[in-house]
Amino acid sequence: MGFPDLDRFDQAILSILSEDGRISVADLARQIGLSKSPTQARLKRLEAEGIITGYRALLDPIRLGLDHVAFVEVRLTDTREKALAEFNAAVRRIAEIEQAHMIASNFDYLLKVRTGSMSEYRAVLAEKISSLPHVANTSTFVAMEAVKEVGLPGPVGT
Repeated sequence: MGFPDLDRFDQAILSILSEDGRISVADLARQIGLSKSPTQARLKRLEAEGIITGYRALLDPIRLGLDHVAFVEVRLTDTREKALAEFNAAVRRIAEIEQAHMIASNFDYLLKVRTGSMSEYRAVLAEKISSLPHVANTSTFVAMEAVKEVGLPGPVGT
């Protein structure tokens, strides 16, 4: 995985933060082999450049009772820019849609939908997804098990 214009220190910072976003600057500096001030400056630069976009707690959806995952293929009736923008804006307002991707395929979007049960999913599909702007039809695929589900890994080789 390539990271253009990032030296080994920047790559090390990203790798460590991807594993432990709560690490102190002093501990981060010690792990990458720089003093605290240059490490903090690099961290601020990575944030300012938008490479680090934020910090957040990762929640366990299973412990929160959200263990039903469905992937939904969506075909639209209209794929002109205005229709796509309307669909995208409406998707962003549905909390149960965890991810939405425009796809180059025989369908237009792939949605990852997380709910607590099949009956909750059916309600989300019927009341929210099916009524999104320009939806022609949908196909649902229910996940039986998450084999791998992680965010972006840190740089390789650091």
